[in-house]
Amino acid sequence: MRERLHARGLRWTPQRRALVTVLSRTHGHVTGAVLVERCREQDPSTTPSTVYRTLEVLEELGIVRHGHGPDGRQQYHVLPDAEHGHLHCRACGGAWEISADEAASIVAALESGRGFAVDLSHVTIVGRCRDCR
Repeated sequence: MRERLHARGLRWTPQRRALVTVLSRTHGHVTGAVLVERCREQDPSTTPSTVYRTLEVLEELGIVRHGHGPDGRQQYHVLPDAEHGHLHCRACGGAWEISADEAASIVAALESGRGFAVDLSHVTIVGRCRDCR
């Protein structure tokens, strides 16, 4: 990771090292605010701007992906296995991933009908789950 950041003209600072360590221990989705808190546990001098700038670079490198929760907040997913969207139940707060296969008909309809190429990682569908209906 150090070499990849150096190639981008960025230094391998203790704050960036803390973020990479925190990300290596993170599974699933996490907000930037939570990442800042976890980084500060390791290095109290960590600033939010360093965390967010480094997340942008890590996304360009394919290490993380970001999407948006039902409240619009960015959520980061470390090394996702596959592109996916999200379902959120507004009643119970449950959240589930939508695979590319599950979303294929929606993606195809938008592409054929509107010529729109969907970035599935930014698709969040809010509704009611089976149990809450």
